[in-house]
Amino acid sequence: MNNNLFNRRDALAMLGLATAGAAIAADDTAAPTKAKKKILLRSSWQTVNIGDIAHTPGVLQILRTHMPDAEITLWPSRVDNGVEELLRAEFPKLKIIKTAAQRKQAFEECEFLLHGSGPSLVAQKDVIRWREETQKPYGVYGITLPSKGSSSTKPTTEPAMAKTIEVLSGAEFVFFRDSHSLALAKEKGCQSKIMEFGPDGAFACDLREPEKANAFLKANDLQPGKFLCCIPRLRYTPYWTIKDRPFDEVKHARNEAMKEHDHAQLRRAIVEVVKTTDLKVLVCPEDQTQMKVGKELLVDPLPAEIRKRVVWRPNYWLTGEAVSTYVQSAGLFGNEMHSPIMCIGHGIPAIVCRWAEQTSKGYMWEDIGLGQWLFDLDNPADMPKIVPAVLEMAQNPDKAKQIAAAGRKVVEQRQAETMAVLKRSLA
Repeated sequence: MNNNLFNRRDALAMLGLATAGAAIAADDTAAPTKAKKKILLRSSWQTVNIGDIAHTPGVLQILRTHMPDAEITLWPSRVDNGVEELLRAEFPKLKIIKTAAQRKQAFEECEFLLHGSGPSLVAQKDVIRWREETQKPYGVYGITLPSKGSSSTKPTTEPAMAKTIEVLSGAEFVFFRDSHSLALAKEKGCQSKIMEFGPDGAFACDLREPEKANAFLKANDLQPGKFLCCIPRLRYTPYWTIKDRPFDEVKHARNEAMKEHDHAQLRRAIVEVVKTTDLKVLVCPEDQTQMKVGKELLVDPLPAEIRKRVVWRPNYWLTGEAVSTYVQSAGLFGNEMHSPIMCIGHGIPAIVCRWAEQTSKGYMWEDIGLGQWLFDLDNPADMPKIVPAVLEMAQNPDKAKQIAAAGRKVVEQRQAETMAVLKRSLA
C-alpha cells in the first residue's frame, strides 16, 4: 500500500468533512432561531383569599410543565401582601405588568391572551380591550359561568349574560371548571371553537413555605398525617369587615340565618373524629374573614375535652404556607372550594360542602370522579351523610388517598389535553 497516497486521501477527506462542517455551522448561524411563544396571562384577582392567589401559580405551573419554552407575562389585578415575592421566587423568569407602559408593550409583544381561572370571566373588560386593540386571539382557562355571581344577591341580567357569551364565543377555546357551567354556556348559545371541561388552574398550585408551616405545626403539636384540616365559610364573604366596602344588610342577614345550619355538621364531625380516632383537627382559614368565623362557629361551642385536640389558627396565611400544611395533613373537610382543590392536586383527601350562593363550581368534584366527597347543604338528604364521610376519610386513610389519587389523575390528564389545545391555538 502507498502510505503517501493513503495519507493524502485521508487528509483530503478530513479537509472535506471540515469544510462541510464549517458550511453547516455557518448555515446554522445564519438560520433564524425559533421564536419563543409569548403568552399574556390575565389573572391574580385578589390576595385576601388563598384560593384567588392559587389560580395564578397553578396556571403558571401547568404552562411550565407542558410549554417550558413559552415566555409568560402576568397581567394581575393584585399581587400585594407578599404574593409578588412568592410568585417571583417560584417563577423567576416571570414578567409582571405594573405600569400602563408595560401593558402596552405586552400587547405589542404577546401573541395570545390567556384568561386564568376564576369565579367568572372576571376580566371581561380587559379581554375585550385586548381583542379590540390587538385583533389577536385569546382563550379562557378554567372558569365558572354563573347564573348569579358568588358575591351577588341577584341573578345576572340577560344583557350582561349575553355580553359575556359574546366574548366567550370569540375565544379560541373556553375551558369551564365545572360541567354545569359548560351546559349553561351551550344553553345560552356560546359558539367558541372549543368548549370543554377544564379543571381550575389551582389544582396545579405548588407554592411552598415549609419553614413557616413546620414552625406552626411544631408549636401546636400537629404531627404529619395525624391531623385533619377544617375550613368554615359563611354564605357571603363579609368583605365589608376587611375591605373598604359598605356594610351589606342583605348578605349579613343571610349569613346570620344560615351560619349554624352550615357549620353544625362540621362541628359534629370534629367531635366524632376526636372521639373515635387519634387525630387532631386544625381549624384554619381560606380567606381573611374566616379566622373569626371558625372560632365562633366551630371551636368555641365544642365541649372542653374535645377542644384539647382542636387547634385554631388565629391569623391569615398565604398559599405557600397553607399548601405546606395541607400536604402534611390526613385530609381536609369544610365549606370552601380551593383548599380542597389544592389538596387533591397533591393527592390529599378533601371533602367539599357547597350551597347555591357558591355558584356551580363545587360540581367539579363530580366531574373528576369525587362525587362521594361532595355534599349540598341546600339538600336535606345530604346533611346526615357528612359526618360519616369525614369519619370514613379519617379512619381509612389508605382508601381515602387512593380516591384522592384517582381524582388527581383525572385532573392531570385534562391539564395535558387542555395544553395541547393551547399549543394548537398558538401554532
